[in-house]
Amino acid sequence: MTLAPGPRPPWRLLAGLTVAVLAAHLLALRHPPGTLTLQAPVPRAAGLAPPLTVRTIAPATPTPAPAPLASRTEPAPVASVLAMPAPAQLQRAANHAAIEAPKEAAALASRPSDATEIIATAAPAEVAAATPPPPAAQDAQPLPAAFSLPGSTRLRYEVRGEVRHIPYRADGLLQWSHDGSNYQARLEISALLVGTRQQASVGRVTPDGLAPVRFSDRSRSEQAAHFERDKGRISFSNNAPSVALQPGAQDRLSLLIQLGAMVAGDPARFKPGTSLPVQTASVREADVWVFTVAAAETLALPGGERHTLKLIRNPRHEFDQKVELWLSPDMDYLPVRLKLTQANGDWADQQWLATDKP
Repeated sequence: MTLAPGPRPPWRLLAGLTVAVLAAHLLALRHPPGTLTLQAPVPRAAGLAPPLTVRTIAPATPTPAPAPLASRTEPAPVASVLAMPAPAQLQRAANHAAIEAPKEAAALASRPSDATEIIATAAPAEVAAATPPPPAAQDAQPLPAAFSLPGSTRLRYEVRGEVRHIPYRADGLLQWSHDGSNYQARLEISALLVGTRQQASVGRVTPDGLAPVRFSDRSRSEQAAHFERDKGRISFSNNAPSVALQPGAQDRLSLLIQLGAMVAGDPARFKPGTSLPVQTASVREADVWVFTVAAAETLALPGGERHTLKLIRNPRHEFDQKVELWLSPDMDYLPVRLKLTQANGDWADQQWLATDKP
């Protein structure tokens, strides 16, 4: 079956529809895109399509792309990174502190006190830096021409002392030997649960007495002072500044024998009040120690009663040690007692116990 076309619309209606469409387009062109929604009503007539709706759709606003990371040239703030460690770092730090604190406390408790050193150790670095320089050359005096060295021997000592008001006891052994040309001296101080501290001095025997070549001090590690006579200086293994070598210079161990040999060479010369300045080196520094002869004393020692001559080194600077030394004429003026008193009140008293043949 074929359907016949309907009657054609009159020409006036078609012309009106065309005008309406053109008017709608002209109105749309007068407004910016995306802001106008226009609905043009057109009169409906029989047999025509529904009214035409003209609508514009606003384009999506583009989102700006993030700046590339490579364009950042300023450095990250270091302070904030250091101030805020990661949780794992905090945990490791806490674990380290928990482990190291008891170890440090144990090391402090077991460390030999400065007072257990029969020859004084140097002050801490910060104290030494504030200490005035060694006295000038006017402290030096002519040394006695006569010396009398004791024969080779071994002396044992009983050592008592106090560190931070805590008393302790230790054993001491001094070994001394020479062949007329060279000498060796060794001092060991040992205590239960603390270990052994050892000082040693080697050098030559000269007409002016002992001439040290090397002095060492060992506990956990060893440090040394070297008497470089060809260069006129004393140098140190810990790279402390060298000092000028003065005539008659000693280390803190050879000093004990040298003082006795000086007195033994001419006892009548050493009356009470006599001063004995001697440049004395540790493994860190050298200073002039001035000893003053005191009165003769008779001591009751662990090894028996002994007649002695006492020498005293009084502190001249804030952190100096006081050194009291007793030499026995009955034992070739070897040291039978040595007492050291630190600036903070710590002290060590080494007293003769017995004599052994080497």
